[in-house]
Amino acid sequence: MARSRWKLTVRNGAEVSHAGFDDLDEAVEAMRERAKEIRAQGPPKTANMIRTFTPEQQVVGRLQLAGKGRLRKPVAGIDVRGDGTFMPFRGGVKREELEPSRDETPFELVRETLGK
Repeated sequence: MARSRWKLTVRNGAEVSHAGFDDLDEAVEAMRERAKEIRAQGPPKTANMIRTFTPEQQVVGRLQLAGKGRLRKPVAGIDVRGDGTFMPFRGGVKREELEPSRDETPFELVRETLGK
């Protein structure tokens, strides 16, 4: 059985799921749909710990696409924030937030980052 070229990992609260895709466009579209489902669950409550975290400061879901690679796997994804915004990023352990231009969506930016 051949391994998929792209692996989508979805973290939604305590739930973690994985899906494999051979086509990057298909994987990004699945990421978009799952991110919208997570956002539709509504905002989290304000968390009071040592300090207070409002919904916009919380990440309620993390969706990450990883490709194949010998030395470095290409990795990029989307954080779903508690205020409903999507924040694209690249990198696995050492992550870098990406800023989409006015003409591109966060999902298009993930697609562009992984397609290089």
